[in-house]
Parts: sequence; structure tokens; C-alpha cells
Amino acid sequence: MPNLKDLRNRIDSVKSTQKITSAMKMVAAAKLRRAQESAEAARPYAGRMERMLGSLADSLGGVEGAPRLLAGTGNDQIHLLVAFTANRGLCGGFNGSIVRRVREMAHGLKADGKTVKILCVGRKGHDVLKREFAGDIVASIEDIGKRHVEYHEAVGVSNRIIELFEAGEFDVCTVVFNRFQSAMTQFVTPQQLIPFVPTEEDKADAKQDEGPQPVYIFEPEEEEILENLLPRNLGVQIFQAMLESSASEHGARMTAMDSATRNAGDMIDNLTLTYNRTRQAFITKELIEIISGAEAL
Repeated sequence: MPNLKDLRNRIDSVKSTQKITSAMKMVAAAKLRRAQESAEAARPYAGRMERMLGSLADSLGGVEGAPRLLAGTGNDQIHLLVAFTANRGLCGGFNGSIVRRVREMAHGLKADGKTVKILCVGRKGHDVLKREFAGDIVASIEDIGKRHVEYHEAVGVSNRIIELFEAGEFDVCTVVFNRFQSAMTQFVTPQQLIPFVPTEEDKADAKQDEGPQPVYIFEPEEEEILENLLPRNLGVQIFQAMLESSASEHGARMTAMDSATRNAGDMIDNLTLTYNRTRQAFITKELIEIISGAEAL
């Protein structure tokens, strides 16, 4: 039979944990609203910029001398996977879903004879991936987005990727992040950034706009415009990925802490019921002993 003191200590411990999870839920909910607004506000700009670059790239038509960020290296042997995870845990399956997707992509590329390199943005991704891909991780960036995501942080990540690309460290770069839909739903999204390719949404928008198109005169030439805009687009797309990842993290943490708070409440109810039954059993036992002693006299 459980000890009453142990049960009381257990109930007090669970109540303390419930207070912590409830507070974390409220903090995550407060941060989620701002992060969601930032992510949704940045989507139109990132989408239109990518669409504009896609239009410029189509007008260029694969002309020799196109920027390397557009044309690539002419090879696809070395792939860089950029994993966006959180610096902290307690956010449900947020980090695990990214790690699983990166692991699947890495194994698939290696099975095809490709070389895989991984850039981790966020401490949790590095902590897990280093167990299996320690030799493939080229860098880990952890000191970003501590309070909220800033554009200069995204520029720092994009500059690091460009430096690796110009040094010939990879041929294809793909970012993997959680795209925010709601507090309970986030989608793992891989997006190729180098060489630049339009997304499926951009292609669908282009089909809707089929028909007579205006003729543009570019000044300076398309090649020079792309040379300047492609690095900026890389920073914008990474900034968008970071905003989506931040909103997804807060949503996942709020949902996880809400579930933990409710589970703690259920556990407290069960422990309280067990405590009352045990206490009643002890009282009944003592009464029986008293009555038995009195009858014996």
C-alpha cells in the first residue's frame, strides 16, 4: 500500500510542474501572435520577389554568363542541407520532424551516390544530427532568434551559405524548415535556394497569367539585375524560413504545454483519488484494530 507522505509529495510535485507548463503555455501564446503576424506579413514580399526573379530568369533563357546562383555549378554532386530547428526543446515534435526529414533526405542522396553536407541553424538540430552525421556537419549557427527573428541574422546565414558556395563546398543548397499553418499544424518544407528554381506556387501563378504579356526594357541588363538580386533573394527566403520556423516553434510549444498541463491535471486527480482511498483504508484499519482491542477486553 502506498505511503501517504509519498503520495502527498507526488501530488505537490505534479502541481508545481503544472504551474510551470501553464506559464510556458501563456508565454508561448503571447510570442506566437507576434511571430505569426510577422510570418504572414513577410509571405507576400518573399513570394513576389521569387516570382519576379523567376520571370527574369525565364527572359534570360539560360544565356551563357548567367549568375552562378542561378545557373549553378553545372553539377549536382554535393548537396548542402540547411536544417532550421529551435535552440530549446519542450515544443512537441517540432524539432523531431525537421531532423527526420533531413535524415531521410541525406540517406536518399547518399543512396544515389551524392555527397551530403549539413548546416544546422538551431542547437537542437545539431545535438541530434551529430550522432549520425558528425562528419557531414560543416557548421552550426545557434545564437540567432533568441528574442525574435531579425533580418540581419538571416543575412548572416545567407552570407555564410554564399561563402561556402563560392568556395566550391557544394553544388545544390536546400533549406528544410517548418511552414506555419496554425498553432496545431506545421508542415515540413524543403526549398531549394541554390541554384535558384521557382517554386510550384510561382509556376501555378505564371500559368494563371498566361496570355498577352507586357514587354519590358531592362536597365541595366537582366544579368546585372540578377547578379544583384539573387543574393538579396537568398537572404529574403532564409528570413522567411526563419519567421515560419519561429511561428511554428511557438505554436508547437503552446500546444505541447497545453497538453502537458491537462495531463498534469488528470494525474493530480488520479493521485488525489489514490490518496483518499489509501487514507480511508488506513482509517478503516485503525478502527478495526481499536474495535478488536475493545472487544478483547
